[in-house]
Amino acid sequence: MQLLTLSELMQDVEEMGITEGDEVLVHSSLSSLGYVDGGARTVIEALIAAVGPDSGTLLVPTLTGTPHDSPQCPPRFDVTESKCWTGTIPETLRRMEGSFRSLHPTHSVAAIGVHAANLTTGHEDCPTPCGYGSPYYRLGCRNGKILLLGVTLDSNTTFHTVEELAGSDYHLQPEPAIAEITDGNKRSFLRKIWLHDWGTPRYFTRIEQQLIEQGIMRKGKIGNAGSYVIHAEPFIEFGEECLRRDPEMFVRK
Repeated sequence: MQLLTLSELMQDVEEMGITEGDEVLVHSSLSSLGYVDGGARTVIEALIAAVGPDSGTLLVPTLTGTPHDSPQCPPRFDVTESKCWTGTIPETLRRMEGSFRSLHPTHSVAAIGVHAANLTTGHEDCPTPCGYGSPYYRLGCRNGKILLLGVTLDSNTTFHTVEELAGSDYHLQPEPAIAEITDGNKRSFLRKIWLHDWGTPRYFTRIEQQLIEQGIMRKGKIGNAGSYVIHAEPFIEFGEECLRRDPEMFVRK
């Protein structure tokens, strides 16, 4: 199979509407792209080139939370050592020189670019994992974009932002936990956090066509990967509107 090159990926990303100065949160599946010359690092280089190394910011979810997390079994998170389960691209980016990773013990985000530090700082002090003050919320406040690279809406963590802002009663565990966090200087501290409740299956793809029809989301292809670009602010607003009409809109029956 023919290798995808950096220049080919850059062209595909540009055609999807990612431009210089953008702040983009990327959910990804490396294998969906096909064979990439240079692997995950080449994909990251293509995305950084698209947003502009001196003007834009690239973010990835570096989640570490598990169904076992609870007040009785609280998470322990080391910003340097805790591997994420969100794929090869996020795991590669978080280890790159110049990257910043937020200190949230279950829903951390890593970023590279002009505003990487601003977007990730203070996440450990947010009242909920993805709501007010989190990188996911901040991205929406800054006219950011979400790129789903070879994955569907079911991988879009910002849906949890919508659920948290709307006060969905199924999203978070009923009691907080005391998590242990270790920062980049190997200093450890404790934080009271609210944990994701893993017991409710979601159906986020339910509103895919509506998002496309309203111009909030664009569908296309990068390499061999079916991909979507979402405007974060109107997406969050539309998602909240959906939950106001039907509080269980995103629950898979």
